[in-house]
Parts: sequence; C-alpha cells; structure tokens
Amino acid sequence: MRAATSPEAAQSRIGTLETPCLIIDAARMDRNIARLRDRLAPMGVPLRPHLKTAKSIEVAVRAMSSPQGPATVSTLKEAAFFAAAGVRDIIYAVGITPCKLAKVIELRQNGVDLAVILDTVEQAEAVALASRTSGEVIPALIEIDCDGHRSGVPPQDKDRLLSIGRAITQGGELRGVMTHAGGSYAARGATALRQAAETERRSVVDAANILRQAGLPCPVVSVGSTPTAHYATDLSGVTEVRAGVFVFFDLVMAGIGICEIDDIAMSVLATVIGHQREKGWILIDAGWMAMSQDRGTSKQQIDQGYGLVCDSAGTPFQDLILADANQEHGILKVRPGSNAALPELAIGDRVRILPNHACATGAQHRSYHIVHGTSDIVTNEWVRFTGW
Repeated sequence: MRAATSPEAAQSRIGTLETPCLIIDAARMDRNIARLRDRLAPMGVPLRPHLKTAKSIEVAVRAMSSPQGPATVSTLKEAAFFAAAGVRDIIYAVGITPCKLAKVIELRQNGVDLAVILDTVEQAEAVALASRTSGEVIPALIEIDCDGHRSGVPPQDKDRLLSIGRAITQGGELRGVMTHAGGSYAARGATALRQAAETERRSVVDAANILRQAGLPCPVVSVGSTPTAHYATDLSGVTEVRAGVFVFFDLVMAGIGICEIDDIAMSVLATVIGHQREKGWILIDAGWMAMSQDRGTSKQQIDQGYGLVCDSAGTPFQDLILADANQEHGILKVRPGSNAALPELAIGDRVRILPNHACATGAQHRSYHIVHGTSDIVTNEWVRFTGW
C-alpha cells in the first residue's frame, strides 16, 4: 500500500494552491535525514525513526532504513497504517493499556513485529495474561525515566524494575528497555546537550545491566530524542536510537541549537488578506487552526510568536513573525524591539510560516505539498493521516 499522490498537485505552482496548506521542502528534508544517519553511522547504532510527526508513507520510506522498518509510532492507528504499507518492525512508544492489547495481538497475528512499552507491574501482568490467553507472545520494553520528564521507572529503582521484568516473562516477552530524554528540550548549549545524551545513555545501560544480572533478557537498549541523537558522543551499550522531528525540524529545535532556520523543511503557506497599517499589522488567512496553538518558543531566548514568516520561496523576512492568531486569521508583525521594516505585501501575496512545533502544525493538515529548494513548482502532494 502506498499513499496516494494527487495528480492535481503534480507540476502546479505555489501561487495556485488553496491556502492555508502545508509545504515540505524535500531537499531540506532529505538533507536532515542524511545528516542524522551519517552522524550515527560511525557509532554503529541504527536509527529507528519516530513516524508520529510525519504520519505519511512517503516520508516514512525516506526516513526508515528499509521499507519494512524499523519504526516507532505513538498511536495504534499509526501502527496499523504503516503495517498496511508493509512496515513489519514497530515499537508502539506510549504506555500500553489492557484495552489496547487486542489490537496489538491482531497486528502481530498479521505478521507485524509490534512491541509495546510499559512501566508498571499492572501493565506487565496484563501483557503476560493477554499473551497466555491468545497464544500470541507480546514483546514489551520497560520504559526508563532518565530525567524526570514524564513516565518510566527510575533506573536506580532495582526492585520495581525486576518486578516488572519478571511479570512480563510470565507469558510475554521481555524485549529490553527504552527511554526518551524529553528533558533535553530544556537544555541549552553543547555541553548541556551532551550531558543530557550521556544521562540518557547511562540510565538505560544501567537498567539493562540490572535485568541481565538477575538473569532476565534485555536484547534491546533503546534511546531517543532529536536533541540527544544529534549531541551524543558515546552510545556504548545502546542498540538503537529513536528520533522523529529531525526529519522536518522546527523553530523549537532551532532555538535549542539542534538545527539552523535554513534546515526547517516544513512551512504553512498562507495568503495576505488585509492590512491594519496604523497598527503595523498584515493579516493572513492562517490562524491557529493552520499553525496549532503551540507556543514552544515563548520560553526560549527568541520568541517566534506562532511562527517565523518567510516569502513564498522560503526566505525569512527580517524579524517578521506571526505575532497573534485567531481561528482562521493570523496577524503578522515585526518582532518587538526590532528596527526592521514591515515588508510591502499586497493583498493576494503568498507567505510561508515556519512552525514552532512540526508535530503540532502537521496535525492540522491532511497532506504535504512538495517543493524543492526555492523553486515554486509543486511536484507532488503526499497524503498524511490524523486521529487515533
């Protein structure tokens, strides 16, 4: 199964698209993917891309090392969608609940090596029971909390870790340990980012050693976040790296220092619909429904509002941001404190807005319109999916 490619999009131009819509610069995207692969290759650790941002088969086949995977997903709908396209090696990287195990079993019985994650004895017991009852052994990874960001077992909590591991093996398969260094999003500077990566690595390696010393299997030691993937200097003991937003990047990643503005491959195309000249406003037809309400740069050194404004070729205007947003209206303004001039944009002119958070902005749209570099030719339209 392949995603449909819209014939109407083939060889059309940016100026003819209905707005707002989502644009992907394929040249930037391919460069971003190659960059992370090339970085990990000398350390001998494979990439298991997280497809939650892309939600597109066309993007997935570029990010994965083979059409069969490996891949990471955040919903069972993603797992089913990519499985239907031939992906066979998947981790569902959100804590499992008993009500979802029937779907996991169904996918596994259809030939998908789908693994789940968990961090409690209750979840482990549910996985083991479902495995015994169905006759389909469900593999599970124990989630490790490496930085207090969200969920997981602290690596030093030996008793809890072993209790979960032993419960899984009463019918299920203990496949290993995994963690997500979500705290790395708050790190600033190369030293802090390298430390976050080492803390992430050490937490799962220590947890794996505890399990192995107790006679429990731990073949997979999985780490993952886009910041740590780009700053890790030592991946000893790690068997795979997971990352997702690196495919497109966004303004939050640029603010952390993981990428440059020129690396951001996703933008929202919008049309100028009005002016409030006395207020220094330009109005566009893209509000928070097109961009999302994510304000992830508001706590960073440079607040990008709802997004950074570029011309139709993708070149940023000086200090022009999407400063405010209603449902379908966006207000462009010069960044506070800047001496930049408001650009002369006429009614009907097109602009492209770089997003704060590629995952959240992508979720507002049903397809990607594909361009290459500064060309205004739209070569394809790739379908993406939403929901759970």
